[in-house]
Amino acid sequence: MSLLKRIININSTSRVVALSSAVAFATQVAFALLMLRWFTPQEVGEFSVISQIGFFWMTLALAQAPLGMLANQHLPAHTAAQQAWRASVLRGVCLLPVAALAVWFSQLAMWPALLWALLLAFCQMGWMLAQSFTLRAGSAWQQAAVRVLPPLTAAATALTAALLGASVGWSGPTLVVSALFGYALGAAWLVPALRERGVHLHSTSSASAAAATSDAAHTTQPTQGQQSDSRSATLRMSHTLVDALLATAIIVVWQRLYGAEETGWMSALLRVLGFLPAVVHMAWAQVALAQGNHANPGSNRMANPWWFGLGAFACVIVLGLSCAVALYLEWLDPRWHGVWPYIAPLVLWQGSACLSAAFSHRPFQTQSATAYSWACMALGVLQAIVLLAPMGLAQPISAEQHMAAFALVSSLGLLAVTFWMARLR
Repeated sequence: MSLLKRIININSTSRVVALSSAVAFATQVAFALLMLRWFTPQEVGEFSVISQIGFFWMTLALAQAPLGMLANQHLPAHTAAQQAWRASVLRGVCLLPVAALAVWFSQLAMWPALLWALLLAFCQMGWMLAQSFTLRAGSAWQQAAVRVLPPLTAAATALTAALLGASVGWSGPTLVVSALFGYALGAAWLVPALRERGVHLHSTSSASAAAATSDAAHTTQPTQGQQSDSRSATLRMSHTLVDALLATAIIVVWQRLYGAEETGWMSALLRVLGFLPAVVHMAWAQVALAQGNHANPGSNRMANPWWFGLGAFACVIVLGLSCAVALYLEWLDPRWHGVWPYIAPLVLWQGSACLSAAFSHRPFQTQSATAYSWACMALGVLQAIVLLAPMGLAQPISAEQHMAAFALVSSLGLLAVTFWMARLR
């Protein structure tokens, strides 16, 4: 009976998170469409560069701390959140020169761009930790609200500012301010965890020792077969560094090689399609980790990760076709016709990412997290080689050819990792 209740619990939690993530995704799509309707490709391109640098900063500072909060069930939620926040803030401050270098490389104005990136990074850092915290310690409505309200706030703020700006002739950093408001609201859900006092671990000596350790050093070892993040701090940081550098390099390299307008075309579509893998990860993989080893979502045919991944892949295809129809019927401004060559490659890439995300919890439940990190880093290095190769070629290639090659290599690599994770038991 206890096992049955736990299975019902994960199904209920998964439905809540899936529904709220879907609503958040729809809001993000609306926000992306709002950018296409009210802002120029130049404005979208510059916002994409700043927000991506902030994302890079945040990702490195977190060093996969939200994932560790979910995988390491032997730490209480409040204690894990406090440790993760302190360690992440410290890393974020140390990474300031790296973020400044990224802004300089993008050729944007240093101080305004660096300040916006800093604010975005730290507010988004709080929001990411808050999502993991509410999965472990929050109610159903908190789990839904922490995902839905931030993008809804960002979209509403952007729409209001765009309408007011058009009426009074004001032009300012509307997109970045709107995103900042949304992230700040999401980070507010972490405040209860940070204000918690007197949080203690279980009375066992090993758990007491674990409470004194930092986020970077987990001295308490899980029992055999227990779900955990068994990777060393160095490996987690290396994995995070490769992922963050690649995600930022895509935007920055496009800005440097092809200009802000081409970057706007690519990043706007990537922003829409890229939310599907995130939804799969949040609504399936994170829920499975939050429930621990007692939950076995793969035991149900309809709850098999393949169904989630393939269903999300189908949604990516539908979104890509919808974008093509909108362009064909001229529903969008003619300045956005440059999106055409990016549709097919990005659909293939992000659809493959959905499949990989559906199985991303498996390595942590099978004591294979170390091998998983090495596989992801190897793929990241291969993607970086393809991304940077045109910068060393004597004969330049077009942005369309560059994206086609990058998306093909990325998709094949993600599918290979997916099949490996699917075989883990």
